[in-house]
This record gives sequence, structure tokens and C-alpha cells, in this order.
Amino acid sequence: MILSKIQDSIAGYKKWLGGLRHHPHVHEWESLQIFQAHWNLDDPDPVAMFDRSFDNSETRRLWQTEQWQPKRMMLEFWRFEPGTVRLMFDDLFNETRDTEARIGRFLFGCDTLLRDYKRAHVGSIENNHYHDDYRMIALYLAFRHPDAYALYDFPVFQQALTQFGARDIPKENDIGRYFKVLRTLMTFLEKDGGVVSAMQRHLHPRKHFQGKTLLLAADFCRFAGSAMVTGSKR
Repeated sequence: MILSKIQDSIAGYKKWLGGLRHHPHVHEWESLQIFQAHWNLDDPDPVAMFDRSFDNSETRRLWQTEQWQPKRMMLEFWRFEPGTVRLMFDDLFNETRDTEARIGRFLFGCDTLLRDYKRAHVGSIENNHYHDDYRMIALYLAFRHPDAYALYDFPVFQQALTQFGARDIPKENDIGRYFKVLRTLMTFLEKDGGVVSAMQRHLHPRKHFQGKTLLLAADFCRFAGSAMVTGSKR
């Protein structure tokens, strides 16, 4: 990535934040706050706990669209094999272990649960657990460890890297590199001195997460990627 291109994008991003009346993605900070308030693997009713942990007053699109329903399927898995699912999340959130290895094991667990679920529910039409595109797994990580991970959108990542002048643009999912790039970008955003405060003005102290989160770096990537597509800095 070329430093001058990153700095130009940061300047444009800061200006864009300052000109907004309502940030179109603050619902991400709201859902992060809700997750932080409700996530508890020791809850005696893990199904209800999981359901409460993923909520939003504006939208459900972080975990549900017409053709993509990972929350619904994970709720089915919690009902079906709660002990297995708890172990999967314990492992996924264990920061002493390699991130990509944890993600791989979580995906394997989802594949296994779906196979066993279909065997136990012969009439079920379920054929997808909706976690193999990494979006929901990244959401889990981003909400559990917000200073280290963020929501994942691979096309946006490709577009942002192009805007930053990166030479090696990945052709397929590379979530490990994504998280590393975001941590680097977050360092630049924090050093700027104005970006964090510009974003903070869009966050309500009682509704939105107030701590450090790579959601900011992901939002910056979304801005930069959009600028690459439109050919402008907005």
C-alpha cells in the first residue's frame, strides 16, 4: 500500500464524516454494544442468550437477508447441540490460538453440525449454515474482540486495497490478511487526531459502543472502496 494514498483517503474520510448528519452504518456500533452487554456462555439458557446478543433497533441485515440467515441456523445448532456449540465459540474466541486456525475449526464444526442436524431431522430442507463466506464468523470475532477484528466484506476489501495502491490484490477470501490490514489502518486513523473524534460525534453514549473498535477501520475501507468505484472522494 502507498502511504500517500492512504493519507489522501484519510483526509477525504474525515471530511466526509464531518459533513454527515447521520452516519449510515452506526447500527454496527449499536449491535456491538448489545452483544457486549448480553454475551455470556455461562447463561443457563444459551439459546435465549445468543438471540439477545444479536439485536438492533434499525436493521437485521448484519445477520439476515432473504438468502442469508446465519443467525437463524446457529440458533438451531444451539438447540440441537448446545455443548458442541459452546466449545466451538470457546475456541473461536481464544486469543492464545492462531486466528485462521480457529476460523477453520469453527467452519469444520458448522459443517459437522449441519450434517448431523440433517440426519436427525430427515424432513429438513436446510442445506446451508451460512458461515462459509466468513462474514458471520468475522462478526462474532469483531463483537467479542472489537479492538482486534471487524466485519468482513471481501469485495470492499479488494476495492480499498486497489484505492491504496496495493500491488497484490487477493482474488479470493483472505480474512487473515484483512484483519492485519485493518490493524495497520487503525494505527494511521488514530494518529490522525481528528478521525476518531469525527466518528464519535455520530455515536450516542448510551446506544453505541464507545471503546476502541476496528469497525472504524472497516468503515474507512468501505469509504475508500466506494471512492475507488465512483472515481471520487465523495
